[in-house]
Amino acid sequence: MLDSVIDRILDDRDAPDVRRHVGTLIVARLAGNSCYRFAPPFLATIARGIDVSLDQIGIALAISELCGLFSPLTARLVDRMSRRTGMVLGLLGITAGTVLAASSQGLVLFAVALVVLGQSKVLFDLGMGAWIADHVPYQRRSRIVGITETSWAFGLLIGVSAMGLITAATNWRVGYLVGAAGALVMGSVIAKQLSSERAPAELAANSAAADVRGSTGSIGTRGWLVVGGICTLMAASQSLFVTFGSWLEDAFDFRPAALAAVAFGLGLGELVASITSARGTDRWGKERSTAIGALLMVPSGLALVVWHDHVAVGMLFLVVAICGFEFAIVSVIAIGSTLVPGSPARGLGMMLAGGTMGRALAAIPATRLYESRGMGWPAMLSAAFASCTVVAMTLAKRHATRPN
Repeated sequence: MLDSVIDRILDDRDAPDVRRHVGTLIVARLAGNSCYRFAPPFLATIARGIDVSLDQIGIALAISELCGLFSPLTARLVDRMSRRTGMVLGLLGITAGTVLAASSQGLVLFAVALVVLGQSKVLFDLGMGAWIADHVPYQRRSRIVGITETSWAFGLLIGVSAMGLITAATNWRVGYLVGAAGALVMGSVIAKQLSSERAPAELAANSAAADVRGSTGSIGTRGWLVVGGICTLMAASQSLFVTFGSWLEDAFDFRPAALAAVAFGLGLGELVASITSARGTDRWGKERSTAIGALLMVPSGLALVVWHDHVAVGMLFLVVAICGFEFAIVSVIAIGSTLVPGSPARGLGMMLAGGTMGRALAAIPATRLYESRGMGWPAMLSAAFASCTVVAMTLAKRHATRPN
């Protein structure tokens, strides 16, 4: 299925390195995303395993997310090293963080593991995003970003589902260790297959010409609106992701195997959203597409407030909200490489910092609201954050100076 999607989207206009390596990048990022995304659906299971409450582990998540504010500094490092080096180091760090999470015996060590895991994922994502910016002109970039972002969906659809089934058969620590092994393998594959050099000079020049209209090195009003939109978009998704597993366990007696099945279904929906973005965002406009995806989350979140006591209806609106988020986040990623003219990694780093701030902003209130008030309140929080994204991206579209 993956090969057929790649063949359908890529063509002779894409650089040979893009056609040759995009499949490898998808699988590598799938491995990293699986480790990164494993905790939220199984948060209650992990909390029991290290003998803490859900809101306490929510604090650990918030701390790890706040460390993502260092993403712009990480981006400066990525701009000074080869893209391959950034990706390989990121995967090795993901491996280390995941092993540390699997061996955690308390909240502090688990929080440290999440910090290592999260920052290593930032390093990999920045390396990959800069590699794409080196090789793909801005006008066509959402196609390539969209197809590589299927790895986010596949991370849930395949990776987290498999790790969840392993957790059901053994325990969550073994699930983490299997994910770590996958990240380690893909780190070696990237090291062997990708060149350590950047794009050929003429190709990089063509890409830069599409990105920059007067290199000022300043993020500008549009850039800050995009960063703010990313912040609230991530907060909207985090409000649901850190609570839906506990909601299904507490209200409907779901266990790890059932949660793995839910993760599979959500991943399938995310995959459809990623492919839709890859096929249409360049035509529809990146800011506009992001706003549309966020707008889907608003009525879905409000509907979940009303119907969270009904498993079938509640699950339906959860899937719609997650699909809206996935379409929005895939649509906005290509903008990140243009936020700081002449420095794609720094622009992506600013965007990632905004996203991690949003996840940190939501992690503690969402888990505490769930424990004190139930699923309706985190769902309402998600809808409120998504509304802010719609406003921010609409304003960013008005400030845009380059065509989408």
